[in-house]
Amino acid sequence: MITIIKGATVYSPEFLGVKDVVLMAGKIASLEDNAEISWKNGEIQKIDGSDYLLTPGFVDPHVHILGGGGEGGCHTRAPEVRLSECIKAGSTTVVGLLGTDGYTRDMVGLLGKAKGLEEEGISTFIFSGCYRIPSVTITEDIIHDMIVVDKVLGPGEVAISDHRSAQPSLDEIKRLVADARVGGMISGKVGITHFHLGDGESKLDPLFQLLAETEIPITQMYPTHVSRNPELFQEAIRFAKLGGPIDMTPTSNPELWENLYGEVRVSRCFKQCLDAGVPEDLVTFSSDGHGSQPIFDANMNYAGMEVAALDTPYLEVVSCVREMGIPFETALKTITSNPAKILKLKGKGRIEVGYDADFCLINKETLELTGVIAGGKVLMHNKELLVKGTFE
Repeated sequence: MITIIKGATVYSPEFLGVKDVVLMAGKIASLEDNAEISWKNGEIQKIDGSDYLLTPGFVDPHVHILGGGGEGGCHTRAPEVRLSECIKAGSTTVVGLLGTDGYTRDMVGLLGKAKGLEEEGISTFIFSGCYRIPSVTITEDIIHDMIVVDKVLGPGEVAISDHRSAQPSLDEIKRLVADARVGGMISGKVGITHFHLGDGESKLDPLFQLLAETEIPITQMYPTHVSRNPELFQEAIRFAKLGGPIDMTPTSNPELWENLYGEVRVSRCFKQCLDAGVPEDLVTFSSDGHGSQPIFDANMNYAGMEVAALDTPYLEVVSCVREMGIPFETALKTITSNPAKILKLKGKGRIEVGYDADFCLINKETLELTGVIAGGKVLMHNKELLVKGTFE
């Protein structure tokens, strides 16, 4: 079947104006001012896009698809992500990972969950490992994982500057990042290492030390949760101005986390990045979806937990536009072209001929997400879910 989205205002994420977009075999076949197609041998589906902004499908580079948590005991393990949550968030591509718990959950389970979500309708990739170094893998090590398993992009999320980390030595971090880089070269992948940042005093020091003592490019390190506190965020700005990608984690309740730990609102952080001269294509937003957001007391004892939602990245994009005055196309890059480019996800994150037919339709007036298309298939229309997960 051929699908034509007629008269939508297209953000590629750059503003392209009003266009007709033709989809065929799960790809973008053409992008024209006025597309007219007749096809005698099959059905042509037309979608009226005149009331919508058409954007690339969102790319979420940090999702606990198998569930995160467990810091308060096994009953606090967060549940697995459901397909409908991804669709409602506009996430047509997600990158799954493990976190604190790489033991009651493992890499084979993570891979199986990623394959399941893809069979249900969205695109998936994974990081290999968990908080610890040395970490859990599918094969004997990270290089073999990257070569043998198509979905593995590199190691992650590896915890540093956090009381839950393995307190790795600099040599251990160097070896992991070096192995990931070589694994990327051999497998033709990005070979990036995804680092979890906690509230520790060392902040980004291990990564700056690695840069000073090795020949490994800064582009091979991808720290997340960098808006966790003002001091860490300033270090993240310095990291990004040197050319390193950084990832921020919006929350559903920014006031709570700002009051508890001094976490900085992500939209405000992005504005500060732009004002400081950080290249806009080095910043991404991710949901940390179904990851734990544990609360610890002054003695680092577990005191409670929230579970991260998947819809926060786009909500923060809207905050960037409405509250910070950032242009829509600039804010949109943080959840589309930027993560796709940083992670070298072919065919993702842009509206261009030959790219995957992944889209979000957004109400022009309210900026509310109302439609989602993945692989050329309509998954949500007028806020109505047309596809759900197998057991939903």
